[in-house]
Amino acid sequence: MINEEIKDKEVRLIGADGEQLGIVPNKQAQAMAEEKNLDLVKIAPQATPPVCKIMDYGKHKFELAKREKENRKNQKVIDLKEVRLTPNIDEHDFQTKLNQAIKFLKSGAKVKVSVRFRGREITHSTLGRDLLQRFRDEVAEFGGADKDIKLEGRNMAMVLSPKKA
Repeated sequence: MINEEIKDKEVRLIGADGEQLGIVPNKQAQAMAEEKNLDLVKIAPQATPPVCKIMDYGKHKFELAKREKENRKNQKVIDLKEVRLTPNIDEHDFQTKLNQAIKFLKSGAKVKVSVRFRGREITHSTLGRDLLQRFRDEVAEFGGADKDIKLEGRNMAMVLSPKKA
């Protein structure tokens, strides 16, 4: 709330340069703000009496927006890439998938490695577990297992995360 939107009888006032001006009537606080060509902004409405500060509201909003934009810029979005294997994968195909996973890990993305079982392949789930363990060992220098190997329906999966530089 700013200026005339503040309807309280008394407010605890903070000056433009941060000094405490004490508890003053609302009209007097607004007059002091107007005198300095600034706004009266309610910064702590839950306090008794509410705390108001004399400041340039437009500049304050700009600073908040700038700070928020900076925080968004520093935020790191982690992608989750997926590599799918089958239990009877050939060696060259395995190496191709491995190289792709390594490329994803180098770029900073997490990698979900899953083995899909079709038909009766599910009875040999140990083949899939061995394949995933081999995959994890091969990419060990680029990343480690974030989530361990887990069987979910007809898929067996694990999540690898990149190593910190």
